Amino acid sequence: MLIPALATALVTTLVPGHFDQPQDGFAHQWTTLRASNPFWAGLDPEPINAALGQLRDFTKPQANGKPLYAGAVTMYVHDGKIVTHDRTGYAVLYEDQQTQLPEAERVPMRKDTIFDFASISKLFTSIAVIQQVEQGRVGIDEKVATYLPEFGVNGKENITVKQLLTHTSGLEPFIPLWQKYPDVPSRIKAVMDVKPKSTPGTTYVYSDLNLITLGELVFEVSGKKLDQAVRDGITRPLGMKDTGYNPKAKERTAATEFQSAPPRGIVRGEVHDENAWSLGGVAGHAGVFGTAKDLAVLGQTILNGGTYQGRRILSEHSVELMLTNFNQQFPDNAHGLGFELDQRWYMGALSGQGTAGHTGYTGTSFVIDKASRSIAILLTNRVHPSRDWGSVNPARRAAADGLAGALAVKSHGKQWRATTSGGTLTAERPVEVFVDVDKGDKLTVQHWNGTDWQDARTITTTGRRWVPTESVKTRFVYTKAGQYNGRGVYVHARGDVTAEGWSVARR
Repeated sequence: MLIPALATALVTTLVPGHFDQPQDGFAHQWTTLRASNPFWAGLDPEPINAALGQLRDFTKPQANGKPLYAGAVTMYVHDGKIVTHDRTGYAVLYEDQQTQLPEAERVPMRKDTIFDFASISKLFTSIAVIQQVEQGRVGIDEKVATYLPEFGVNGKENITVKQLLTHTSGLEPFIPLWQKYPDVPSRIKAVMDVKPKSTPGTTYVYSDLNLITLGELVFEVSGKKLDQAVRDGITRPLGMKDTGYNPKAKERTAATEFQSAPPRGIVRGEVHDENAWSLGGVAGHAGVFGTAKDLAVLGQTILNGGTYQGRRILSEHSVELMLTNFNQQFPDNAHGLGFELDQRWYMGALSGQGTAGHTGYTGTSFVIDKASRSIAILLTNRVHPSRDWGSVNPARRAAADGLAGALAVKSHGKQWRATTSGGTLTAERPVEVFVDVDKGDKLTVQHWNGTDWQDARTITTTGRRWVPTESVKTRFVYTKAGQYNGRGVYVHARGDVTAEGWSVARR
């Protein structure tokens, strides 16, 4: 289809392959996924290859003698171009909690392996809620009890839809519904009857109960069960043919945990989360299965402002709200309407104020970086065969860092980069500086007054942009204190440079 000239003119000019030239607004609404490679997307393949090597190595025994996961699928998208679609390891490797299957019985990971998304399901529920808002059936700031009167008991009378979406309702994280209650109606009633643990609006507590409630709200106002609402409103219009609840193609699913309580054995093709399983596999907090390619379609839909291949599932305004931080009073828990925002613990060096996503307990990670029009997806079966073998967060960060590192940070001349542990750079003629680091890290800028060095200012971020420096003899001291790494610290300088813990940067 031809794109009208006017529409083209209104789209911000894209600078492909750059981290340090953030984009405003959404991608063009006709941006679609297509196979490519790092070169054609303007990316550096070296950091991508290094990340993929790390992710493959995580299938090998780690310090505790256990692999981080049995297998994984990784996908990177930039400007609609699929630059990486990689698989490693096995979709099914174990027959019980520790015994590996014979070689002939193992199931290798495929690029189209279907994964239990776990809590990434919360995004599907959130989108279904916002679709009800667009149709005038729900108000974001309205009380939940307006739509679910049975919810408005035991101190929950004034909890709003927004508080459920942003995890500020005060509800506890979860209730073992599958253990305490005999059937689906009694389990739903238990969620409706629960008392808040804290005063609504005063704390951030990530809670499955928030999204279970929202799933019931969608049914109440639309007349559609959550799985039907997600199918009709999201997966079918977007052509996400491998995404949904209770997958039929069980032979393509990645196995998860060996469970003895409840006695399920190796779980495969059924939701791993016990509460979602006890609710028939369809719940607001978990239950969605899908592939990396399908999840990338959803990511591109968000980057496009709610539309993909001519099918609009959300208005641009709604997408903006979903990506707006409503938790500014809880600075470490930035959250939009469903989407987590700027979480470096899994978004790694891609993290920023415009970065959104979610993770899943089974070992899944979904990161959408609006500023660079990029998507990083890591799907693993890290709970196969046990949830107790270690955290998958190092792999999540490695995946995000690989794509971030492939995006250029490049001045118009020779530039120097600090090591991740710190360092000092002295420059006779500094020109500009770029800082993107973790919380607690800082770059101290010092000027020479003829006798000694004087602190001029401290920089913790330059907002993904190069900023000019004073044209005097300057010392840059990078101090590493945070737990994670950002995109880094760079200085563009001319003339004589003395570097300790800094090196010349390629890009």
